[in-house]
Amino acid sequence: MVESRSLRIVQITPGAGKMYCGACLRDNALVAALRRLGHAATMTPLYLPLTLDEENQSAGAPLFYGGINVFLEQHSALFRHSPDWLRHLLARPALLKLAAGPATRTRAEHLGGITLSMLRGEEGKQARELEEMIGWLRQEKPDVVCLSNVLLIGMARRLRSELRAPVLCSLQGEDWFLDALPPPARDLAWKTAAERAADADLFIAPSRYFADVMQKRLRLPQERMRVVFNGIALDGFAEIRERRASVGNAQPPVLGYFARMSREKGLEQLVEAFLILKKRDRVKGLKLRVGGSCGPADQALVDQLRGRLEAAGAGGDAQFFPNVSRAAKLDFLGSLSVFSVPAIYNEPFGLYVIEAMAAGVPVVQPDRCAFPELVHATGGGVLCAAGDADALAGAIESLLLDPARARALGAAGSRAVAEKFHAEGMALQTANLCAEALRAFSNS
Repeated sequence: MVESRSLRIVQITPGAGKMYCGACLRDNALVAALRRLGHAATMTPLYLPLTLDEENQSAGAPLFYGGINVFLEQHSALFRHSPDWLRHLLARPALLKLAAGPATRTRAEHLGGITLSMLRGEEGKQARELEEMIGWLRQEKPDVVCLSNVLLIGMARRLRSELRAPVLCSLQGEDWFLDALPPPARDLAWKTAAERAADADLFIAPSRYFADVMQKRLRLPQERMRVVFNGIALDGFAEIRERRASVGNAQPPVLGYFARMSREKGLEQLVEAFLILKKRDRVKGLKLRVGGSCGPADQALVDQLRGRLEAAGAGGDAQFFPNVSRAAKLDFLGSLSVFSVPAIYNEPFGLYVIEAMAAGVPVVQPDRCAFPELVHATGGGVLCAAGDADALAGAIESLLLDPARARALGAAGSRAVAEKFHAEGMALQTANLCAEALRAFSNS
């Protein structure tokens, strides 16, 4: 069924400060597409301002749960009774941007207490932030509220009862974060998340793989889990493909990576595979280009890998492009011969894979998690043994030495993305699920 009624949808999304964040990009594209479909979609940021490479759909909306306030409320009982003027001052976007540098150094192992408190919602130390957000949302009168990830599930109970609206929750790789919490916070966080999951009406996973994982871990009945593939805005990709076709094979072959420059995304393994290929020297003149988000927590790894490349005599063949604009990202993808992000954690989707395919670039990915699902659904790449740099190098080399096959895979991938992985399709399916949840809520 296609939903025809215009819905008032509120999307609640945590910001990542000065870093690009795949979940933020996905939510932003979703809200933009919902608006193009005629829905009154509002994007409400939390914690820190959003950093995006497309037009910010949260512009004009207030930011709630300011990161400084959340931290102080967690650690100071006195601050939890502070005057509103002080909390509003500390939640100003300009001040939060200044704090975003240190904030992005935090990792899951340092956030057990705050994570638990947020999962407890109105029973947590940030309950005052929740009530303030609800006060504003009452004026918006949403038909449906959408949470960006399950780490926000503690809000669902109060949002649902106070706004008299169903709550949908997306799933975007939270298992990795929760598993990285120190014990005993880890087990308690999973227990609390599973208990609070009962407060949401529907959950939306980006792949069948991740739906199965989270259905078990959150102890959810099958009827409350849906799968909607992530989608991207396709603007500009056709021009990039045309440019690639006009250049052909004249340029030196380029191996590319575009994701967060982190160990979890497999950057170390890709550099190792690149050095294996340089040592074999069957692919003449091979270059490496690494792009994507790079925050303070990632810089040490990047410096280490630069040093390793230099020591191997390949420093001049490798370039790094941190935190680039959308236009620069498209140019970057258009310059590649083969793309790979050999993530070593349980990747629930891999938006970067779809972006590379949209540019007509064949991908090489590990045969684990959501990657087989994406490769089989698109025909846009090949799979290799996970965790094996030699296997990764071999799969990349096979494509670089067979340009005709690489072009065919790239063309198949770009066609599939245009058909199945665009933002409008994601938005239409999400709107239909919102309508389904609203009907069930109204009849309950």
